[in-house]
Amino acid sequence: MLNFDHVPVMRSRCLELLAPALKGDGAIFVDATLGLGGHSLAILETFANVKIIGLDRDEDALAISRQRLSAHAPRVTLVNAVYDQIGEVLDGLGIESVHGILFDLGVSSMQLDNPERGFAYSQNAPLDMRMNNTVGQTAADVVNNYSHGDLARILRTYGEERFAGRIASAIIREREIKPFSDSERLVTVVRDAIPAATRRTGGNPAKRTFQALRIEVNDELAVLERAIPVALDCLAVDGRIVVMSYQSLEDRIVKNALRVGTESTTPIDMPFIAPDDQPWLQLLTRGAETASETEISENSRAASVRLRAAKRIGVAA
Repeated sequence: MLNFDHVPVMRSRCLELLAPALKGDGAIFVDATLGLGGHSLAILETFANVKIIGLDRDEDALAISRQRLSAHAPRVTLVNAVYDQIGEVLDGLGIESVHGILFDLGVSSMQLDNPERGFAYSQNAPLDMRMNNTVGQTAADVVNNYSHGDLARILRTYGEERFAGRIASAIIREREIKPFSDSERLVTVVRDAIPAATRRTGGNPAKRTFQALRIEVNDELAVLERAIPVALDCLAVDGRIVVMSYQSLEDRIVKNALRVGTESTTPIDMPFIAPDDQPWLQLLTRGAETASETEISENSRAASVRLRAAKRIGVAA
């Protein structure tokens, strides 16, 4: 049973950052990663005039959020879409710009808590990991069909796994005996491929492999690289964007995308900054903010969050 009492990660801080842009009449907020709708519900309950557009690639999540947000239905539009399609979604709705955008990246609570989705390495399940479980290749397809080089590459790049080559070799050896179909067997193979001394620290040794597979299956980093610039382009002047990442690869993409709008393109030896070269974004956070110890104690999924936010102050050149 899904727990609707679960508090979304950094809910209060998200509301605080978005509030100045959402207080006015006619404000439009985009929840680019709707999930169970926790952040959107908080927005609806806090700002009486805000209209929400919620995006999610997961049909199950949309169905749950539609029910959860039903009391505010006239102010809610939910769309089955990946978040790099935000521009297309808004165009289709006839909306030129919005006042607030939130990205809560990674796997949703619903996906993690449902063992049949195969995201969690702590319980046995089919090796799926698709955020939209109706299309695309599964994690089983990846581990059973990728070459040694490609497996090692995604483990090293997306999982930042030191023993990527050893794990890839073990996977290929084991799949020749029997193709992988469930998470339990993969966890065992990964654990056995990592030196015993390393396994004693750092939590479950399969964590990095599962992260890498999930990113590969859902093309997460490429989608994110496309999504942030598009989202910034959709913001009205004085509009605000908040992005919560849960691993360093995501956070680096977000940091770099926001930095582009905060820097002048005028050479430093020029005596003035040309109007077209003025920064058009203002950072609202000093670096990446993290959750408090109190919140982490109440919600363990907040432990790795990195929050960045920015305000649009002008028009991009």
